[in-house]
Amino acid sequence: MRKLKLQMQISLDGFVATGPNDEQHWVTWAWEEIRPQVLDLFDTCDTILIGRKLAMDYIPYWQDVFTRPEDPMHEVATRIVAANKVVFSKTMDHSIWENTTVANELAEVNRLKQQPGKDIIVYGGSSFVSALIKENLIDEYHFFVNPVALGHGDPVFGGLSHYRQMTLKNSIRYNCGIVLMQYLPG
Repeated sequence: MRKLKLQMQISLDGFVATGPNDEQHWVTWAWEEIRPQVLDLFDTCDTILIGRKLAMDYIPYWQDVFTRPEDPMHEVATRIVAANKVVFSKTMDHSIWENTTVANELAEVNRLKQQPGKDIIVYGGSSFVSALIKENLIDEYHFFVNPVALGHGDPVFGGLSHYRQMTLKNSIRYNCGIVLMQYLPG
């Protein structure tokens, strides 16, 4: 059975975004150092799950970067554009992007896990990820913990009604201060 892996960059205080005008510099400044692990994780997957709100900017952004081979993120864009993408939405009934389908129910995640192929990865958005966490659908957590406290924003674990025990599987400390923490549920 395929696994659903979450990869997110979070702040020390557990936030993934800071609202509608979110300044993302805090998650992109150390790209070259974390790049190998980001790409290695992505290469274990062939499908991306994403919430509709994030997809509206995320998919067109990576399609644009894909058209510019000189862009330092072109290598990532190539993988994202080629991957199967499933956008979870309660308002869309069909996809407006290539290699992308639309799902309306979280129950679709378990059906996707039963299909043949590589693992599945989810990058966001924050409310979609919170819903997946609440329903115990994530099999591996890969958090790039940034050495910054935001003080407010969208918490990744905001939808929990009780604590969730995790088991640390691996951690990597980077010179830039980011720590990659890989957790398994339970």
